[in-house]
Amino acid sequence: MVRKPFNTAGRKTARAGIDRRTLMIGGGAAAGLLIAWGAWPRSYQPNLNVAANETLFNAFLKIDRAGQIIVVVPQLEMGQGVTTLLPQILADELGADWRTVAVQPAPISPLYANTLLADEELTSDWLTLLGSAGRWAQQQYAVRSALMLTGGSTSVRMFESAYRDAGAAARVLLCKAAAARWDIAWEACDIQNGLITDGQRTLKIGELASEATAFTLPDILPMRQGVDGRLAGQDLPRLDLPSKVDGSANFAADIRLPDMVFASIRQGPVGDATLKSVNEAAASKVTGFLKLIRTERWIAVVATNWWAANKALDLADPVFTVVGTPLDTDSIENALEAAFANSAGRRLYETGDLLPVFEGASIVASEYQVAPGLHLTAETPAATARITDDKAEIWMATQAPTLARAAIADALALPDAAVTLYPMQAGGSFGSRMEHDVGVQAALIARDIGRPVQLMWSRLEDIIQDRPRAPAHARMAARLGRGGRIDGWLAKVAAPAALTETWERITGNALPADVARNAAKSADRRAISGMVPPYAMGPFAVDHYPADIGLPTGRWRSNADHYSAFFTECFIDELAHIAGIEPLSFRIQMLTDQPRLAHCLASATALGGWQGGIDGSGQGLACHAMGGSYAAVMVEAGLSGGRLSISRIVAAVDCGEQVNPDIARQQIEGGVIFGVASAMGAAGSYRRGLPTRAILGRMGLPRLADIGEITVELIRSTASTGGIGEVAVPPVAPAIANALFTVTGQRFRSLPLLARE
Repeated sequence: MVRKPFNTAGRKTARAGIDRRTLMIGGGAAAGLLIAWGAWPRSYQPNLNVAANETLFNAFLKIDRAGQIIVVVPQLEMGQGVTTLLPQILADELGADWRTVAVQPAPISPLYANTLLADEELTSDWLTLLGSAGRWAQQQYAVRSALMLTGGSTSVRMFESAYRDAGAAARVLLCKAAAARWDIAWEACDIQNGLITDGQRTLKIGELASEATAFTLPDILPMRQGVDGRLAGQDLPRLDLPSKVDGSANFAADIRLPDMVFASIRQGPVGDATLKSVNEAAASKVTGFLKLIRTERWIAVVATNWWAANKALDLADPVFTVVGTPLDTDSIENALEAAFANSAGRRLYETGDLLPVFEGASIVASEYQVAPGLHLTAETPAATARITDDKAEIWMATQAPTLARAAIADALALPDAAVTLYPMQAGGSFGSRMEHDVGVQAALIARDIGRPVQLMWSRLEDIIQDRPRAPAHARMAARLGRGGRIDGWLAKVAAPAALTETWERITGNALPADVARNAAKSADRRAISGMVPPYAMGPFAVDHYPADIGLPTGRWRSNADHYSAFFTECFIDELAHIAGIEPLSFRIQMLTDQPRLAHCLASATALGGWQGGIDGSGQGLACHAMGGSYAAVMVEAGLSGGRLSISRIVAAVDCGEQVNPDIARQQIEGGVIFGVASAMGAAGSYRRGLPTRAILGRMGLPRLADIGEITVELIRSTASTGGIGEVAVPPVAPAIANALFTVTGQRFRSLPLLARE
């Protein structure tokens, strides 16, 4: 069951007078327990709405008199199953009956700050130099800013311990309340299937909820023991699935308000574009037309229905002026190549002295290219806004609600607390919902027309304004030694600093074109994430050459790890062929320090019937590690009529202990298909500032008939939970490329693998 969204405006957090010790104790969500939790910072108390029949236990849990377990989730549900995984962790520790669990989105609060993602993606070089102090400073910035974030496969890794603590604390308090009624020691009580019991008597959770909060927690919070009746590790049904099947789930475009109207928007070609002219007379002839709204950077039409608004925009035929030369694919490629001579390039990873290894030796070298990766979500950006003189309400899907609210408040000249953000589920994101432009635009349009407005971008607008995964060029070089040993390895990567661009866009008011230029001034480790090879080898080095390509770039499923795996795993396969060693053996011999990755490779090949990568086999391998997880993919593929044909994909993944294995398999399978899409198409191609393709049917996206059989093997593991949403994406494209080599004898060094008109 999914609870309806509620007011998320929250309240301003008083930060004065909070010392370092207090922040270290209570500043993170893992410390987020209100009831009897020692040293809980008073200013960081939960700001949840509590109904008359509900009892607030902590920042993650409410229980009503009927016994419904209401789990509060601060993460955006965008298909990854987070609104099932986090409640399952809490319900397992509480001992709840899964049928009584409901979900409610969290308000904006420091208690829900994602310090893990902030630590992974926002830590600068100077903070790194400060060591633990720098990390502490970064985490405190995230907490004090209430930096709520969804992304990077961090949701469970970040909040797992917090939800276990929340469930355990509620279980202890409920057991104490039952023990007081029965006049026994509370340690003799437990909760099983939603019933509090001492082995002979039972009480319902709802009966004791209000009494339980009067008790105090012990100094050491006991966790549940044993395996009987546990929910963790079970393939429990997703809580969001029934409403998505019957159509009752609400997305941003499903919101309907009294007196609401609809809007469509045009923002011009890619680049620094300003509005020059528009034919308002032609637009106004469309039945249902209400108003045309102009700004310096975009134009919107408001109408009684969305089709009329979009049709009126077509007739308005807006003309934009773009500063500089209009973007095209050739200019992107030229900028990436020119970046290798850029003085901003820097060596970011290095082990040993590579120069004497390469000097005078025979070197194997290859070059690779990856095109921009579009998001192409099922749901285009949409937001609904209702604005009054002193208040704003916004319905939208966002991976960064705090930053979205701040941007909307700034645009309306309102305090943050005056903006209520209703977090909606996303119909896909792949990183794109970190951007909040559509929310700001909807708010400005609603204020202008004085009525609630629903703004939805057209598919064309979505593709034009998409901030894709950065394109990249790589120059790979290696020296092979005896027995196929890699004696030296050098990787040079030219790519925009996409994550730097993203964070600067969503935390400030700078134009995307300006942000892209600024980000190209310095090398960035995040732009070469995943480029450090997992293999044991001699000296190696990885260089990043930042590039200003004229195309704003952004987050994407697996980010830079996607092209990093393509460069590394394709080159490894080339080296194996040159060394005359079977590709699996070539990899395994260098994974002595990576047993989990080696296990994945062995499992994938065993399940897939690996034939050694012989000519004509159509089999290819690749592997990758990220987010605490490890994945190997074996593909059987070929070409049929000039089109890629995949008959089988086997993915073996070690992602640690999983709360819900079925959801893990869903995410891995989804990642595999996403990786296939990147190999077949889903790429941005541009001419005169506009995409050359803007219809999904022309994007080369895979269909069921293109993919064949998919086998997912979860490796049993007692390791900590790893990320599952991204790890399967990177190895798919290189595995396909390596498979095609066995049937064509040709190396495919560009993504997408086959050129598209």
